[in-house]
Amino acid sequence: MFLTAEQESIRDLARDFVERELKPVSKQLETGDLDLLKMLWGKMTETGLTGLPFPEEFGGSAVDSLSYFLVLEEIAKVSAALATSLSVHVSLSGLPILYYGTDEQKQQYLPGLVSGQTIGAFALTEPNAGSDAGAGLTRADRKDGKYVLNGSKLFISNALIGGVFIATARTNPEIEGPKGLSAFILDRDTPGMTITEGDEKMGLKGGDWGELHFDNCVVDERQRLSQEGQGFKLFMKSLNIGRISIGAISLGLAEACLQASVEYAKQRRQFDRPIADFQAIQFKLADMALKIEAARNLVYNAARLKEAGKDFALEASMAKLYASEICNQCASEAVQIFGGYGYTKDFPVERYFRDARVMTLFEGTSQIQRMVIARNILA
Repeated sequence: MFLTAEQESIRDLARDFVERELKPVSKQLETGDLDLLKMLWGKMTETGLTGLPFPEEFGGSAVDSLSYFLVLEEIAKVSAALATSLSVHVSLSGLPILYYGTDEQKQQYLPGLVSGQTIGAFALTEPNAGSDAGAGLTRADRKDGKYVLNGSKLFISNALIGGVFIATARTNPEIEGPKGLSAFILDRDTPGMTITEGDEKMGLKGGDWGELHFDNCVVDERQRLSQEGQGFKLFMKSLNIGRISIGAISLGLAEACLQASVEYAKQRRQFDRPIADFQAIQFKLADMALKIEAARNLVYNAARLKEAGKDFALEASMAKLYASEICNQCASEAVQIFGGYGYTKDFPVERYFRDARVMTLFEGTSQIQRMVIARNILA
């Protein structure tokens, strides 16, 4: 796949960060060490990876969309958890403020987010509102020029380390569904908002997640992002970018599965020869490589459409759907190639298998993506 010199340079920057800073501590990161996670965020900040797609006026590098997704892909080859953390920070926290915030909001929040001094998070999901995200019940009642929030959010990536949260709440309870939702920018120390640790996860153990609880949480109207009733629409547009992000992370994870499988197949001997000599293994590797290349084309194409300013919602869903599903297939095949060893924590494919599973759930399940695709081709 053709890349420009600048895109190759950004990709190499990410690879250097991965080799120098991430690989040596990747196993320790899986223990859920938040101090280590914060240290890696500091290293990403020093490297400039936290502000790549943002304008220079806010301290960003103003790189193109594909360059940013290439960074996620490279980081995901070693830690899908850290790649996901960065994706949420950029795609679902910083970019919504850039695209929909007032000048005051941009000046207040973007420099900290772009520099990585503040980590961003995104709060949409509620106990009753997952795929049906527009059914959220968290309330934001207007009173004396302020909003009073009550309710809760769960499955919030970066909840424990985040400093800025983009969240939806229902500003018009008389309107059912998504049109009654608005979006807000919340600081971590906002009175009435508490953060608790989430349930233990199957995978992505190197990243954190938690829950937000609002108990008469008072928010100034200047913290509202865009107009009342536009919260769901705003988040859906943000999720289109997030879907390319998850596609890129899935792609990197699938590539890691293939690389580990190739190396192991050359080294592992059975019946007096490397298992790579057996056609059964060769066909598995060939299918993995084929699917990865197809996923790469879908992800990169969606990224280029976004950069060109064209509608990319359909392509984002296609990229996310296919890349996340082949990621799971590659992880499963990798465990099969490793055999019993693949079922142990001594080898990374066990972690890849667990990390891959959530990729078909993030930013809309595979079933939701198929609904989006169908609506577009039937329209």
